Amino acid sequence: MEIQEKEVKLYKKEGKDLRCLACAHKCLISEGKTGICGVRQNIKNKLYLLVYGRIAARHIDPIEKKPLHHFLQNTSTFSIGTVGCNFKCNFCQNHDISQFQEFYGDKILGERLSPSQIVRQAVRSSCKSISYTYNEPTILIEFVKDTSRLARRKKLKNIMVTNGYLSLESFNFIKNYIDAMNIDLKSFTEEFYRERCKASLKPVLETIKRVYKKGIHLEITTLIIPGENDGIEELKNIAKFIASIDKNIPWHISRFFPHHKLMYRPMTSINILQKTQEIGKKYLNNVYIGNI
Repeated sequence: MEIQEKEVKLYKKEGKDLRCLACAHKCLISEGKTGICGVRQNIKNKLYLLVYGRIAARHIDPIEKKPLHHFLQNTSTFSIGTVGCNFKCNFCQNHDISQFQEFYGDKILGERLSPSQIVRQAVRSSCKSISYTYNEPTILIEFVKDTSRLARRKKLKNIMVTNGYLSLESFNFIKNYIDAMNIDLKSFTEEFYRERCKASLKPVLETIKRVYKKGIHLEITTLIIPGENDGIEELKNIAKFIASIDKNIPWHISRFFPHHKLMYRPMTSINILQKTQEIGKKYLNNVYIGNI
């Protein structure tokens, strides 16, 4: 079974170092080190995926929980994730696996499951799809592709729940195997992405446009955090941006609960969520309140 660390496809050599091409960070990785994600490591001048076939979380979920409201409605999806992430969100609800180094050091956690085993379990569970979720699937894009290819043969759909930080190389690598994406648009300011996620807004916007242009089913989620990204103008800008692509793209506005390093922020009030929905409906046809 292919469940050991595996050499990845998306990288190139630059002198004595390796340039990872999986996400928009495009980390330059020296011998023995990993990228920001913590799971793509330079071992003897080759880049390996340490979490290939190492599943840290798996569940059978209603597809609406992803959330996807306009794709395979009222079906179950086989959800899987590993440790690691290319963002460092200080409000992450899955920080124990996404930012695993803070809790477990370099130890790679997860049960060993090959792509074929995952597909068999999804079929046996009467799921109609596999969702790559919980942590960021872009950092294990080769494993996602291998699993997606097998899933297609069993007539299963493939879903990515992602922060949208795909590189162009990564998007082109996976685009023909993914049927739906829910992309987190966490804010509409570079400041938020830089300070709260250690990332950038621009690549996320580019991914959203690419996904729509390719014809992959697209829904967008924004977690509304009081005092962080709940300003009226910012929310308008998010809605306007989505509408500029297609006013029928579903926008999910999700309730924040204190997590990780943002325990001092209150949970989002129903009133704020309703006002955000009202703003969204001025520009978009499908605006949903979630996580309540």
